[in-house]
Amino acid sequence: MAKKVSETPAVTSEPVEAVQAAAKKGYDQSVAALKEGVTGAMAGFEKTQMEAKANMEKAMKTAEEFATFGQGNFEAVVKSGQIWAAGVQDLGKSFAATAQAQMDAAVSTMKALATVKSVKEAFELQSALARSSVESMMAETGKLTDASMKLAEQAFAPITARVTLAAEKFGRAA
Repeated sequence: MAKKVSETPAVTSEPVEAVQAAAKKGYDQSVAALKEGVTGAMAGFEKTQMEAKANMEKAMKTAEEFATFGQGNFEAVVKSGQIWAAGVQDLGKSFAATAQAQMDAAVSTMKALATVKSVKEAFELQSALARSSVESMMAETGKLTDASMKLAEQAFAPITARVTLAAEKFGRAA
C-alpha cells in the first residue's frame, strides 16, 4: 500500500529545545568569559596604572632630592668662596702690616745712619737691620704659611662635607 504524501512526519519540540538550551548555555558561557576577560583586563590596567603612579612618585622624589642636593652643593661653594675671600683679605692685611713694619724699621735705620760717626757704626746698623729683616721674614713666612694652610682647610671644609654627604647618600643607593 502506498503512503499518503500528505502525511508529514511528526515534529517534536525536543530537538528545538535542546538546540535552544545549548545555544543559551554557549551564550551564557561566552558572556561570562567576556565579563571575566574585561574584569581581568581592568584589574591589569589598574595594576599597571598604580605601578606607573608609584614609579612617577619615586622619580619625582628622586628629582626633588637631586635638586635639594644640588642647592646644598651651590651653598657650600658660596660659603667656601666667602671663607676664602675673608681669609685672603686677612692674609693681605697681615702681609701689609709686616711690610709696613719692615718699612718703618728701614726708615728708622736710615735716620740712624744719618747720625753715625764712623763706618763701623754704619756697618753695625746695616747688619742689625739685615739680621732683623731676615728674622722677621722667616717668622712672618712661617705665620703666613700656617695661616694659608689653615685658610685652605677652612675654605674647603664645606665642600669636603658635601663630598662626604654625597658618598654616604649615593653610596647607599648604588
